[in-house]
Amino acid sequence: MISFLRGTVAHVSLSTAVIDLNGAGMSVYATPQTLSHLQVGEEAKLFTSLIVREDSLTLFGFSNDDEREVFDVLLSVSGVGPRLALAVLAVHEPEAIRVAAHSGDAKSFTKVPGIGPKVAGRIVLELAGKLVPHGTAPGAVPAVAAESVWKPQVVAAMTSLGWSEKDAAGSIDKAMADSPELADAGNVAPILRATLRWLGQDGARAGNRVGSRG
Repeated sequence: MISFLRGTVAHVSLSTAVIDLNGAGMSVYATPQTLSHLQVGEEAKLFTSLIVREDSLTLFGFSNDDEREVFDVLLSVSGVGPRLALAVLAVHEPEAIRVAAHSGDAKSFTKVPGIGPKVAGRIVLELAGKLVPHGTAPGAVPAVAAESVWKPQVVAAMTSLGWSEKDAAGSIDKAMADSPELADAGNVAPILRATLRWLGQDGARAGNRVGSRG
């Protein structure tokens, strides 16, 4: 694995830079912020992540190790590839991404071109517990969030899984009636899991009712 590159900057474009490593030019994709600090003819160091595909090897470069760590974690989200992960870092600083993921703030991710409510909801759901703000104690839970903040995020996550917005909203309300402590905490991932469990139990109850009538 190529962990970092250090060499002379040979070329800088809108999306890539070429680093001269003793006569070998390595092309690296990076955010506009990272590229803006590179000057042709000067030495630079970039932390890198190598993406291996069947038909290509692509390097992505970062100003620091924290950016690279957030990039790698974003890649674990279903449907998020390296270009989209890089776009997230182009819009948000790594710490802002950590805070949004930890607090269930899906709306922040919709500010990234190419990310709609469904993908944003999936990002929040799948990053729960994987990214936490620096200085946050292990196991700490986010601050209490109002329903107007968390409910649209849970609805977005459920619609991405195939439910209609109406059915999702109704199921959330019924599930939270059984688990008000989760609603009070306003943490998206546990609320979504509880709603899905409630739906499964409700489906089982409906099946039992049909069976008893037969």
